[in-house]
Amino acid sequence: MQRIPVARIWAAPMSALGLWLAPFFRRRSVVRGILLCEGAGWPRRLGWRYRAITFGHVVLAVDELDEETLRHELAHVRQCERWGPLFIPMYLGASVAAVAAGRHPYRDNTFEVAARRVAKQAPPE
Repeated sequence: MQRIPVARIWAAPMSALGLWLAPFFRRRSVVRGILLCEGAGWPRRLGWRYRAITFGHVVLAVDELDEETLRHELAHVRQCERWGPLFIPMYLGASVAAVAAGRHPYRDNTFEVAARRVAKQAPPE
């Protein structure tokens, strides 16, 4: 019997949310161990300004992701594996901390800063 990695279980509550939204995207594929859902106009109509969001092992993207953005989202997958159901409160807390320090809640969020750093690294050969 194959064992499920603890990180997958710990991130499962977040992944469940992503799986719930997955049918509302035009394309779904498994890429590097995650479910990548691409192509949906409705988030923009709701005022969503970003290209993608990660819920556990599910990445939801309004369009087709380029390699750098995919690496960024994969960094968030690793963050979800580390923090599990605490990821959303921790992420929101990091935004509040950034604002309290007079900084931008998204650009200066420590989770986003770390994901941008990973995204800028050279892709695997």
